[in-house]
Amino acid sequence: MRSFTRTNTLRTIVAALSLAVLPLIGGCMLGPNYKRPQLDVPVGWRDQAPEPGQDAAAVPASLANTPWWELFRDPELQDVIRIALAENQDLLIAVERIVEARARLGFVRADLFPKIDLNTNVSRFAQSREGFPNNPSPAPNDAMLYGLSLDVLWEIDLFGRIRRSTEAERALLLATEEGRRAVAISLVASVASTYVDLRSADLRLEIARRTLASRARSLDLTRARFSGGLTSEKDPQQAEAEYRRVEVTVFQLEQLVRATENALSVLIGRNPGPIVRGSALPDLPVAFAVPAGLPSDLLDRRPDLRAAEEQLHATTADIGAAKALLFPRIALTAGYGTASTEFDALFMGSSQAWSVAAGLVQPIFNAGKNIRRVQIAESQMRQTLYAYERSVLQAFREVEDSLNAWEHTSAARGSEHKRVTAERRVVQLATARYEGGVADYLEVLDAQRSLFSAELDEVDTIGAQLNSLIQLYKALGGGWPVEPESVATADSEPKKACHWTGHPRAGN
Repeated sequence: MRSFTRTNTLRTIVAALSLAVLPLIGGCMLGPNYKRPQLDVPVGWRDQAPEPGQDAAAVPASLANTPWWELFRDPELQDVIRIALAENQDLLIAVERIVEARARLGFVRADLFPKIDLNTNVSRFAQSREGFPNNPSPAPNDAMLYGLSLDVLWEIDLFGRIRRSTEAERALLLATEEGRRAVAISLVASVASTYVDLRSADLRLEIARRTLASRARSLDLTRARFSGGLTSEKDPQQAEAEYRRVEVTVFQLEQLVRATENALSVLIGRNPGPIVRGSALPDLPVAFAVPAGLPSDLLDRRPDLRAAEEQLHATTADIGAAKALLFPRIALTAGYGTASTEFDALFMGSSQAWSVAAGLVQPIFNAGKNIRRVQIAESQMRQTLYAYERSVLQAFREVEDSLNAWEHTSAARGSEHKRVTAERRVVQLATARYEGGVADYLEVLDAQRSLFSAELDEVDTIGAQLNSLIQLYKALGGGWPVEPESVATADSEPKKACHWTGHPRAGN
């Protein structure tokens, strides 16, 4: 019978809460619903704009559609990138930020549901016996009070404060997901670029060592001619000075190679150490087709732009949460429990009690604090909007600059190769003239210096061309799967707006 009574009591509490909540279920959410802002997006890139009347579908697919393992075909480079994606600390931090953002979403979303607490208490109190019949003295009577209760607190989200806050946290979670992808893309580009720099330093060092050996032969030649009385002492002195100059360059390049190896090791999450090489710099196998696609695709492809847009979404939702604080907050409370001065009687029917109550708090005067909160949220939304627009413009610039760099470094690479070929012929002719006694050593020295400079410049140009391709790939948002990972649909909430305000810049 006691169990039946408790069951009926719980049913009564649930029914009372349901009757109180039913009229409030249709509550709406204040504030603007998010809508992507309209941006002035160019129809095409400066050097790859579609022809008038050309269908956008006819524009070649973007280079960013190529996975990084297909763009960078050097097996050693691929291995280095895989290690970096698994062990780089910046990427691991980005992953942990996602864990934190998911927890924050769950923390805020929990306010949508009732809070149930089990309270137990034991207290001692004293009651005076004075004034009672048959009490010979006014000494107090000590007693114990035992209590056990199940309490429920539920804030009804009538004006959408909790739902808007949950919407903001969900958008920040998506922004954090995109931030992780942005870190991954940046990491792939940084590893590839540093690897190119390492192979460039390797080739420069190889050229310097080969040149040093050539300078040693020239030094021996000038000394022999001086010993034979064919030239003055000036020639061997000039040859030795040039030999020492190149020797210093070798030392500097050896230092650069070691430093670049250390930088790449730390970038992939390893202790500084040697790096296994693959193809030589001029032979690095990469995909050289560079279609950029359409500028409008960049808004959906680049994770940093998607992250900036989700941050704009979050600040837009914050406006609704701030506006909801201007309106009443309704909370339902219920309790069911027992209390008795005798522990054995704690669970008897006469000790049981239950209650259901509703409370409403309407802000009346707080010196404009809630109004200022709305103004702060609106200003933060506009700031985020301007930051998003700036990020889009910067992204367009990065693509344009990378396309420009790729075009001109590709042309320069061909010119530098022809320059090196010509300089080598000049050295051959100058050396023959010197050995034949027709020219002095200064002519040979000038030719050798020009060849050395041209060979180093060619290496720099090859490295710049490959790095421009890497930067273009990064600027286009390549290097990571295109489709974002979706947030669990269980977290989604229906949206019912009190009013629609359109473009975020409209201000509400």
